[in-house]
This record gives sequence, structure tokens and C-alpha cells, in this order.
Amino acid sequence: MDYENILIDAGDDLVAEITLNRPNSLNTFNIPLAKELNHALLELDSADDVRVIILKGAGKAFCAGIDVSDFSDKSALEYRNWIECMENPLITISRIDKPVIAQVHGVAAANGAGLVAAADLAVAGEGARIGLTAINVGLNCIGPVIPVSRSIGRKKALEMLFYGDLISAEEALNMGLINRVLPEADLDKDTRNWAAVLAQKSPLALQIAKKAFYGAADLDYYKAFEYMNEVFARLCSTEDAREGVNAFLGKRNPAEWKLK
Repeated sequence: MDYENILIDAGDDLVAEITLNRPNSLNTFNIPLAKELNHALLELDSADDVRVIILKGAGKAFCAGIDVSDFSDKSALEYRNWIECMENPLITISRIDKPVIAQVHGVAAANGAGLVAAADLAVAGEGARIGLTAINVGLNCIGPVIPVSRSIGRKKALEMLFYGDLISAEEALNMGLINRVLPEADLDKDTRNWAAVLAQKSPLALQIAKKAFYGAADLDYYKAFEYMNEVFARLCSTEDAREGVNAFLGKRNPAEWKLK
């Protein structure tokens, strides 16, 4: 697929970057960008030379939400299809095997905030601001609030949904919406280094852990344990697990991990 609204850069450190590339529109989602992003996530998930994906934005902002310039004059069914297209990448992130790290600078608003929350991990520059802002234009963020609520809980998620304020990176960190706050000057380098460290872990163990985490999210407490124990038992029978344990006991570094 030829990409016009995103950029892809895969390095020799097993880390790939997807950059939302509509800087003049603050990387807001439109139909082409949403489709390209969804396709790129699936494409990189199947690439053997990629183990971790970084998601970032070009220009002044990470993503300011959805481009509402084509909002008007749709039927209810057309609006349903339109918003589903915009939110598909948020769902795809949880379904692909490889971890996705959101790298936030400037503003991450509305669907952009949902994208941050949907990412498996997230870092932000010190000046970044994040919010579910659609209420301020008479709409709402009831799609993006789903991953937000699973990151920070009901009360804080509803506050963000109802008031539409942009919160600081530090507040987002304290709420559990992001993992780290980094100096703006070091954001690219430090995010890449963090991703590269993750890429050196057993990809099999990492991908099984991600899939199991999302698979157990909606199970009740006891069934979640049963499910996780079954997944762990299968992981223990893999070559990566044997090599990792033997390397630990032998006080050496593991041999090359398997890709699958």
C-alpha cells in the first residue's frame, strides 16, 4: 500500500516508527489516514524485522482528534461507518501481537487521546497535553473514553469525558494514562531507546503476554487466573522459555530469541 498520510521508518534495532503525517491539520484523523494507519499496524505486525512499534505525529501535535471538515450531511448509518473507520486503529492495536508505544508531543485530543490510551505503552514530552475534548464542540468522545477508562478508571475518565479539559503530561502520568514524561529535547531519542530495550526481550514471551493480557481483561477474577495459567503453561513449553531459564541459571545471555 502506498502511504500518503503516514510515514513508516523501520530501523536495524527491530523498532519501527509510524508517524501521522498531516501536520498542517495537526494530524487529525480523516478516512484516508485512519485506513492507512490501520493497514500499517497490520503490515508491521507481520514483519519479521520489527518487534516494537512507535506511534508518533509530525509537526506541532501528536493528533488533535478527528477532522470534522467532512462531518456534515451524513445519514445515521453513514456516521456509524465514518466513526468506526476512525476508531478501527484503536481496536487493531489491542489485536496485533507486537507492542505499540505512543510518543506524544504537543496535543493529543479526542481520538488522539484515545489513540494514546489504546497504545500498550505511552510516553509524553513535558509540554504535552491530553484530553477528551469533543464535548466542547457539542459532540463526545464515547469511543476514545473506552481505552481511557481502562487506563485510569471510571471517575477520572468521566471527568475527562464531561469537562473536555486538556490535562498536562504530569497529570496524565499520575493518573496512569501514560508511562513516562520525558524532556522535549530527548523525546525521540529516549523513546527509541526504551523501545529498543523492549525489542531485545523474547518476542514470543512478549507477544503471548500482550495477547493474554487483553484476552483476560473481560473475564471474571477466577476465570482470568485459569486463562492466564493455561497461557503460562503453553509458554513454559516453548524453546524461548527453556533457553531463557537455562541462560539465567548458567549466568549468560540468552541465545537469539525466536521470532514467533
